[in-house]
Amino acid sequence: AGMAGAFLMEIRRGTQSALLVFRAVAELPSAPMEVSVFADSLEVRSGGSSDAAALPAGVRLAPSSCRGLRRLRGDGLHLRVRLHSPPPSADVVFTLRESLKPNKNYIFYCQSCGDIVVKDRKFLRVLPLPSENWSDLVEEWCCHPDPFARSTLHPQHGDCFLGDTFFLLNLGNDSHVAESPKSKENTRVICKRCKTMLGETVSSDTIKYYVTEVIIQPSEGSFSPTPRSQFVQSVVAQCLLELSSAKSTFRFTIKGDNGKIYILIWLLNSDTLLVESLGSSSSHSDFTLFGDIPMPSSGPVGTWNAVKVLYQPCIKSRNNELADAWENDMGVHPLKFPSETCLELLLILGWSTTSLPPSLRCMNSFQVRNSFY
Repeated sequence: AGMAGAFLMEIRRGTQSALLVFRAVAELPSAPMEVSVFADSLEVRSGGSSDAAALPAGVRLAPSSCRGLRRLRGDGLHLRVRLHSPPPSADVVFTLRESLKPNKNYIFYCQSCGDIVVKDRKFLRVLPLPSENWSDLVEEWCCHPDPFARSTLHPQHGDCFLGDTFFLLNLGNDSHVAESPKSKENTRVICKRCKTMLGETVSSDTIKYYVTEVIIQPSEGSFSPTPRSQFVQSVVAQCLLELSSAKSTFRFTIKGDNGKIYILIWLLNSDTLLVESLGSSSSHSDFTLFGDIPMPSSGPVGTWNAVKVLYQPCIKSRNNELADAWENDMGVHPLKFPSETCLELLLILGWSTTSLPPSLRCMNSFQVRNSFY
């Protein structure tokens, strides 16, 4: 990419404003440079040469509103600008609750390898579960002994119960479910083909599958593989969006199936649209760790819907006190995934952070990351 092509623009739909960073000007140029901002393009001139980049359709700037121009060494040239018109609206995100319908046949695939986990299952009921720790609050609700003390919310045949990060299925007579090895980890449900953990056995006839480990398709459809890191961050971002909207909670602990906290996440905003040259030091470089490089649009400039989060890793005894405080805070919502997936997510977060301009990587001791969906 040329000089104008090496840029990052972070648009906030709510305020119709944008932060624009020309990353090619990270170091002091050897010759004077002239930067021009037009309604539908950006241009950089230096040493008798010029380079221009057209903005995506639907993104129009108000050049006269440019302000806050400054150059940060190692970062680039920063400025803020307002949009001439509202940016394109975010694509509708279909949650698991919306994608599963009663009286339709579905096939469940292992997300990692595509092996069939559950074949041609029809649900008579698809019901949401209360939050994971709902029973702890029963004493506050009831003035008499706990009426649910001896009952459990297990699905019957034909039921699918949906949790925040998982769904429960009645095992029934389905012979396509993944095997569960008879060992000290006999609660872990493992894919027969690739040995990835898919979920846990809750009881002799109930299995919990994590939403990050399976792909659900209508029986008449076909399996279409999704790059692993792209799938993980998209599913986690959807969980954050759904919970923040439904419960007005913006702080989350990411816990493994072993009970350990791996990450603390603070949802900063969910109305971000990123516009970036695909040839620059992309904030999508985190995908290269797993070999996954999504190309959402053709041409030199791409756009991505994103949620912006602050996070703190909690592995190797880091941030133990903060993790304990968050775990005991009623305003923090726990999200449980397989431990291996928690480590994957931490790697994705880390690679995304290091690809951002240095001045945008931290905020109040938290690290910053844009998660795409």
